[in-house]
Amino acid sequence: MTLTTTSQTTTSQTRANSKATIPQTMRALVLRGASDAHLAIEQVPVPRPGSKQVLARVDAAGICTSLLKLIAQGREHPYLYGWDLTAYPLILGDEGSVTLVEVGADVQGQYEVGQRYVVQPAVDHAPINHLERYANDGRGVHKVAVGYTLPGHLAEYMLIPEEVIEAGCLVPVSDDLPYSHATLAEPLSCVVSAQAHHLRVEQASPQAARAALNGLKPSGVVVIIGAGAMGRMHVDIALSRNPRAVVVVDVLADRLNVCEKLFRARATRSNIAFHTLTSSDDLNQHLRTISERGADDVIVAVGVPRAIQDAQALLARGGVLNLFGGLKRQDAQLALDTTKIHYDEIIITGSSGGTPWDVAESLALMQQAAIDASVHITRIGDLSHAKTLLEQVRQQNIDGKAVVYPHRQTTTIHQVERWTADDERRYLALAD
Repeated sequence: MTLTTTSQTTTSQTRANSKATIPQTMRALVLRGASDAHLAIEQVPVPRPGSKQVLARVDAAGICTSLLKLIAQGREHPYLYGWDLTAYPLILGDEGSVTLVEVGADVQGQYEVGQRYVVQPAVDHAPINHLERYANDGRGVHKVAVGYTLPGHLAEYMLIPEEVIEAGCLVPVSDDLPYSHATLAEPLSCVVSAQAHHLRVEQASPQAARAALNGLKPSGVVVIIGAGAMGRMHVDIALSRNPRAVVVVDVLADRLNVCEKLFRARATRSNIAFHTLTSSDDLNQHLRTISERGADDVIVAVGVPRAIQDAQALLARGGVLNLFGGLKRQDAQLALDTTKIHYDEIIITGSSGGTPWDVAESLALMQQAAIDASVHITRIGDLSHAKTLLEQVRQQNIDGKAVVYPHRQTTTIHQVERWTADDERRYLALAD
């Protein structure tokens, strides 16, 4: 059975003076069919890049909730396009930070050994390799994904094929950014994209032409409903946009306590009013004490129909409602307050995933210390822990992001409150 790490053609390669010795085999998280029974850490060949491909060392990889859907659905997943996992197993992992270790002959000069990148996993490109593995030989497929039909990050090494390179999905990373923080660029990019979808039409005066503006309203009031891992990323990035006030709402007091601990001092330093409320509180009344107009931006970061419907009433005239938390198909039809839309001219928006620009913006925000990636990491482990961590995600026993270091073998999963650059440096310097 052939793994998707192998390149389609064999061509002469140049090692490009790589100082690292590339082994013959590696560990990888491999999926051979639908369900956990077909998921395992395996020893597989290290791929060698074709002339237009590169090979990367995976420095760190994230454990993403979206993997659970892929594992459950197998070849029926919409991003697999009929790919037969039994004949052609997949290496999973859509989040990670990599360093190039081998460069194909035709991309010498464009890429060099030692360069660091984050790979944007949603690749806006038709498949180039292995067309026969897709339904209808890939005809009609215009978008592929890393960790799906393209090799993923949950391995010690990762082949980066032509699709990724031609779509511009290799985003450079500064050498001083921790591997673990760079790994979060992908989930953070989803939040960057979501907030960039906040569009509003404004006039400086009734006599002025209207202008369309994107992003959170400057000096506005932001309400974020849901204080889980992605909700906290929304809080982090919202604070970097300098609103007047941020209100975080969740039914779980423990999550709100985490938000208080992570963000209140920072909000105070930035002169941003910071409020946390349980959903049982009278949110409308509390909001009116902050702004008589209501909220300029409301982000619903939970998949709860009632939360979305109630959120409409929170918006000020011209406000934006973002439906970030996905709903199950059977719950997708909701009631809209058409009076609010018509007379208050509110805008309802949503987004799905990010683009290379969003990844680059996430990296820039980290580099500028405008956001703090360390606060989002709560589990640290080895590649061998990937299945355990996925099960913990399924059971909702991880509040935050889990990161594994494929080349740092350990028997222990570490639970942490945050994971700084110094933490990573010390951890990688130690033997288990």
